[in-house]
Amino acid sequence: MNVIDKNLPTWDLSDLYTSTSDPAIKADLDAARKRSDTFQKKYQGNLAGLSGDELITAITEYEAISELCGKIGSYSQLMYAGDSSDAVIGQFYQYIREQLTAISSVTLFFGLELNRIEDDVLEAKYDQSTALRRYRPWLDENRSYRPHQLSDEVEQVLHERHIAGSGAWIRLFDQTMADLRFPIYGEDLTMSDAANMLSSTNVEDRKVAAKSIGEVLGKNIKLLAHITNTLAKDKEIDDRLRNFATPVSARNLSNQVEDNVVEALSTAVRDSYEGLSHRYYRLKAKWFGVDRLDYWDRNAPLPDADDREISWDKARETVLTAYGEFSPDLAAVGKRFFDNAWIDVPPRAGKSSGAFAHPTVPSAHPYLLLNYHGKTRDVMTLAHELGHGVHQVLAGDQGYFLSDTPLTLAETASVFGEMLTFQSMLRAETDPKMRRIMLAGKVEDMLNTVVRQIAFFEFEKALHDARREGELTVEEICAIWLAVQHDSLGDAIRFDDEYKYYWSYIPHFIHSPFYVYAYAFGDCLVNSLYDVYQNADGGFQQKYLDMLKAGGTKRHQELLAPFGLDATDPAFWQRGLNMIKSFIDELEELS
Repeated sequence: MNVIDKNLPTWDLSDLYTSTSDPAIKADLDAARKRSDTFQKKYQGNLAGLSGDELITAITEYEAISELCGKIGSYSQLMYAGDSSDAVIGQFYQYIREQLTAISSVTLFFGLELNRIEDDVLEAKYDQSTALRRYRPWLDENRSYRPHQLSDEVEQVLHERHIAGSGAWIRLFDQTMADLRFPIYGEDLTMSDAANMLSSTNVEDRKVAAKSIGEVLGKNIKLLAHITNTLAKDKEIDDRLRNFATPVSARNLSNQVEDNVVEALSTAVRDSYEGLSHRYYRLKAKWFGVDRLDYWDRNAPLPDADDREISWDKARETVLTAYGEFSPDLAAVGKRFFDNAWIDVPPRAGKSSGAFAHPTVPSAHPYLLLNYHGKTRDVMTLAHELGHGVHQVLAGDQGYFLSDTPLTLAETASVFGEMLTFQSMLRAETDPKMRRIMLAGKVEDMLNTVVRQIAFFEFEKALHDARREGELTVEEICAIWLAVQHDSLGDAIRFDDEYKYYWSYIPHFIHSPFYVYAYAFGDCLVNSLYDVYQNADGGFQQKYLDMLKAGGTKRHQELLAPFGLDATDPAFWQRGLNMIKSFIDELEELS
């Protein structure tokens, strides 16, 4: 059976709009423009003098306009992710971005003016309005940018130029990667299909795929390095103008997490490289009967692993069963994604590689994008993205502004969903050989989530620091990449020359600088959370659901307090890392 040849489900975006020519899109754009113009005329220059009830009326209208624009933007983004190689879709995507930028420029004054209200004046407004107090987390988050806010004129220019500046370079990267083809055994494969071969049971397949990926990236490396250099410089200019202390400070602020907490996480993981990745890959090399693993064998199935493909129906059943064992309520929300056409599953040319969950807007529902190849890792990816989707549905009741969760907590439900699925599958497995294979797969996933993402984070820090001194050559970027890879993966991995180009295909570096540490944050947080769950007397599930429903109304300290966890405590990170170490301990015993 070939899973890829089956009739895998695709999403139906008609809950947003029926097509790129849907008259409702024009009607909504017109409505957004008119409401924005009216909003500007009514409120610009008047916010400080509004009463509490008048201010909440303004915020409610601003939220409604933002959600309307968010719906249109979500549709264009999902269409583009489904096929960025289609010229008509690309044109539509760019048109919508330009229209929304123009509309949001009209209402840009609102956030800037809110931030200029003095604290005591705003406190008086909270006293006047219960409804306004509900929006305090959103206002606090926005007002945290006050020290970095520029003049209205400069903010306007930066906002409007984004689409022809960094936004254009990001689009160029996406189109370039979507158009790349990797020649393997006489076929030209997409990045997704080529990368999937790196987990083949056949070593020659892995090697051929790895070499092809490196060769094609190498042929395009000058363009990819130019995009990287340009975006890093663009960020440096923005950081300098806004007086951010370090390249990562802006990301930390948007994540609502303190610099020292992120540094504590990174330090804890880096200090654990030897006990985690170095130790595991030495163990894996022994299983393969070699002293060192070639880099294309890093994620290879174990020598005695079977290569059964997992059907989509089986994957769905596995994940929903695991969710249901934890909480029937959680599974019921997850089931909606399958009962409706909310998931796009099959790989195809032009489609974005990897996977994501897009929240769209609370008045609609999230959509998931996968590239399903029928492997165990693909089942874990489904569990991961479904966790995001369930989180987004549950938080949606908070409304457009308060449903959004900081990245550090946005990964909680996804990683927890993976852990639930893995533990459910592990409990059902009695064969010691299969348990070892499953444990090894889970360890590799966790190392990819924690060690590898922190290594990516360190790569970005080094690259952005170096870029402040001037443009970087391809060789200089590659040298930073290889140094970080050697440090994080250890001496049990052998890197061939073409591996030096592998930094260039990672979209997070382009789309969301320093996003990657959120994965490690989420994994360590979930490991600690799962440890609490295993030892809880009762009531954990309801606390967990309440945490997801809170959306962006609380920060990590408030959300973790009911579980007795504190991310500012260095022991918190070690507790999460200890779970990975315990799995490696068990693997050594099984070996």
